[in-house]
Amino acid sequence: MKDTPFLTDVQTLRKRARQHIEDGAVTAAYGGNTETAIKVLNEALATEIVCVLRYKRHYFMAKGIHSGPVAEEFLEHAGEEQQHADLISERIVQLGGAPNLSPDGLLSRSHSEYVEGSDLVDMIKEDLVAERIAIDSYREIAAFFAPFDATTRRMIEEIQAKEEEHAEDLADLLMGLPR
Repeated sequence: MKDTPFLTDVQTLRKRARQHIEDGAVTAAYGGNTETAIKVLNEALATEIVCVLRYKRHYFMAKGIHSGPVAEEFLEHAGEEQQHADLISERIVQLGGAPNLSPDGLLSRSHSEYVEGSDLVDMIKEDLVAERIAIDSYREIAAFFAPFDATTRRMIEEIQAKEEEHAEDLADLLMGLPR
């Protein structure tokens, strides 16, 4: 076994850190294409924004005897989806991009759909479908980033875990409502 350190010598690290400092967090060791990474993250951002909007509508439109706790769950999920959008936006900027917050083309960039639902059960079902879409797309996004960007992969996996919680919450709500 070699007796050499696994880490690049400190002088080389210091020299490399001073090169291209305007690139911020993106160093020469970043193995991915930042333009592609930013595009993927902007699609995830659009997905989160659509989810915020759908959950907020469902919060305000929830009616009926069972609406109180369901509406509160919608509001909680809307807030968490907004936190996800903020995390993704911050990472896009760290990678040298700009978060695409334009409403123009928002639905075409989003993985999930914006379906209003006609009643409380429909709203829960539509949110559950959207969460299931997010879970699968985030699993693929995490796998995409895994070979070259551990920071983004971990962020996406944390968001995915929260989406899985949302899906379980919604499935539980659905089971507790008369159909």
